[in-house]
Amino acid sequence: MRLTTKDSKETTKDSKEKVKKTFVNFVVKSHNGKRSSLFAEVDMSQDILVIGGGISGITTAVEAAETGYNVILVEKNPYLGGRVVQMNRYFPKLCPPYCGMEINLRRIRTNNKIRHYTLTEVQNITGNKGNYEVTIKVNPRCVNEKCTACGECSKVCPAERANDFNFGINSTKAAYLPHELAFPYRYVVDSSACIKCGACVDACKYGAINLQMQPEIVKLNVGSIVTATGWQPYDAKKIDNLGFGKHKDVITNMMMERLAAPNGPTCGKILRPSDQKEPKRVAFVQCAGSRDENHLAYCSAVCCLASLKQITYVRENIPDSEAYMFYIDVRTPGRYEEFYTKVNSDEKVHLIKGKVASVEQDGDGLIVVAEDILSGVKSRVNVDLVVLSCGMQPTNFSGLNINRDKNGFISTEQGSGIYASGVAKKPQDVSSSVQDATGAALRAIQSR
Repeated sequence: MRLTTKDSKETTKDSKEKVKKTFVNFVVKSHNGKRSSLFAEVDMSQDILVIGGGISGITTAVEAAETGYNVILVEKNPYLGGRVVQMNRYFPKLCPPYCGMEINLRRIRTNNKIRHYTLTEVQNITGNKGNYEVTIKVNPRCVNEKCTACGECSKVCPAERANDFNFGINSTKAAYLPHELAFPYRYVVDSSACIKCGACVDACKYGAINLQMQPEIVKLNVGSIVTATGWQPYDAKKIDNLGFGKHKDVITNMMMERLAAPNGPTCGKILRPSDQKEPKRVAFVQCAGSRDENHLAYCSAVCCLASLKQITYVRENIPDSEAYMFYIDVRTPGRYEEFYTKVNSDEKVHLIKGKVASVEQDGDGLIVVAEDILSGVKSRVNVDLVVLSCGMQPTNFSGLNINRDKNGFISTEQGSGIYASGVAKKPQDVSSSVQDATGAALRAIQSR
C-alpha cells in the first residue's frame, strides 16, 4: 500500500483555528492485480506519537512524516537506532546494518515534520482516540547543541562507567559518545557516574556542557500513538546451569555481536574475555531461556538464524576454528533455509541436537555437557568460548496502561488509537519489523 498527497484545503478564513485537511490517495492493489484508488479526507492537524526509536519506531515515524503528518519520536536511550545499531551484520546477506540505518536517519534529519526526543520517558497518557494528552520526561544530557563531538571532555574526565552499548564488556568515561555513528552525534554525561569535578566544563571551548541541567517535563497532545518499545535480551544470570556470570568465557549472543563489530570493544576481533586470546572452539547454546516454562515459554523466532550468522563471524575471523551449535530444533523458515544449508555445509561447523545440561570450567577452557539425541549418548565437548542464544523479552514500559498477552508482548487488539509495532508485538526479524512498522504508520494515520 502506498500513500500520496492528492490535494489539500483549509477551513473558512473566519475559523479561529485553521485545521489542515488533506485528501489522501490510498493506492490499493486488488486480488486480480489491478490498481484502484480510495480517496479519504483525513485531519492532518493532529500529531502522531511514536514511542521507541529503534528500527520499528524510526520506520513508523518517517513513513507517517513523509505523507505530511507531524510525528513526535521519543527514545529512552541517548541515541536513535535501538538494537539494530548494536549488531555487526544482518542475516542472511551478512551486510552491515548501518547502510540502511543511515538512510533512515538522514530521512529524519531532513524532515521537519519529525521532532525527536532522546533520553526521554513516557510518564503518563490520558484521553482517548484522536485526543491524547501525553506527559514525557526529558532527562538531562548535560550537553547541548553546541557540542561538536571533539572528545575533549572525555579526555579529561576522571570517572568511568560500564559501557552499556557494549553490554559491559568495556568501560567509557562518564562524559562519552554513545557510539561512533550515534544520532544525535553528540556527547552525553552520565549523571550517575559523574563526580561533578567540572573538568569537562573547563575543557569544552564551545560552552556545550552544563552539569546543572535538570529534567524537563513536556506535555504533548496527539491524535494517535504507536508503541515500538522493542526488546531486551533475557537475563542470562537467571539460567544457573549455563554459567553466565560465573565463567568469564560464557557470553550472550548480543555480546558476540559487539565483539565481532568493527566499532566494538575489540575492534572486530573475537577474543575471549578471560585472557583476550582467540577461541579456537566455540559453542553456541540455543534456547537459552526460551521454550522453557521456568523462563520464557515461547520461541524467540530469530535466535537460530542469529547463531548461524555468528558462526560465520567465528569461521571468517578465525580460519582454524570450529563451531558447535547445540539446539532443540533449528528454525529457519522460508527463504532462510538456504542460509542454514550454506552454514551447515562447512565441515568445521557441527550441529548437535540436544539440550545443554550444564557448562563447566575445565582448566582454562569450558566443557559443554549435553545429550546428543541423534546418537543417544551424553556428549561432553571441550570449548574455549560459549555463546548463549538468549531469548527476546519485551521491553518493560510502565507509562501506558495497555493490553499485553501472557508473555508480556503488546496485544494487537487495542481498539483505542494506540498501536504496537515490531518486536513490541512479537519476536521477529528486522525485515518483518520494518514491514510491520509501515503498517503501523498507516493505522495511526487512519485512526486519527
